[in-house]
Amino acid sequence: MKAPFPANDDILIRPAAAKDIEAMAGFLTALFSIEQDFHPDMEKQRRGLRLLLRNPAACALVAAAAASDNEPVGMVCGQLLISTAEGGLSLLLEDMFVVAAWRGCGLGRRLVDALLDWARAQGASRAQLLADADNAPALEFYHRVGWNQTRLAAWRKMLR
Repeated sequence: MKAPFPANDDILIRPAAAKDIEAMAGFLTALFSIEQDFHPDMEKQRRGLRLLLRNPAACALVAAAAASDNEPVGMVCGQLLISTAEGGLSLLLEDMFVVAAWRGCGLGRRLVDALLDWARAQGASRAQLLADADNAPALEFYHRVGWNQTRLAAWRKMLR
C-alpha cells in the first residue's frame, strides 16, 4: 500500500534550475531505460538539460516536495516549435517523469498543466508529444488527462 500523499500545498511546481540537473538527469536515465528508441547516457542528459535551461523557447519544470527536502520528485520539459499547420507556435512536450512513489497523486497532471499554461502564455495554440508505443502507463496517463492520439508516425534519422 502506498503511503499517503501530502496536500497539494506541499508540492511546488517550479522552473528547473542548474541545481536540479543531477536529479533530472537521473529521471531521464530511468525514463530512457524503458524506451526502446533511447539509451541512457548521464553526460548527454546533463548536457541536454543545460542547453534546455538556457533556451528561451523551452521550459523545464520540476515538482519539488517539502517531504523530500524540496528535492525534485518529477519533471516535464517542453519546447516551442513553429507550426505551419497552426500558423504559429506549437509546444512539443518531452521528458515527463514522476518518481514511482509519487505516481497516482495528480502530480503528473499538475506538471503537464503547468507546462501547457506556459505554452499558452507564449502564444502556442497546440501541444504535441511523443510517447513510447510500449509504455502503456504513459499512454493511459496522456489519454486520461485529455490528449488524443493522432495518425502521425514518428520517424528519425541520426546525423552523427
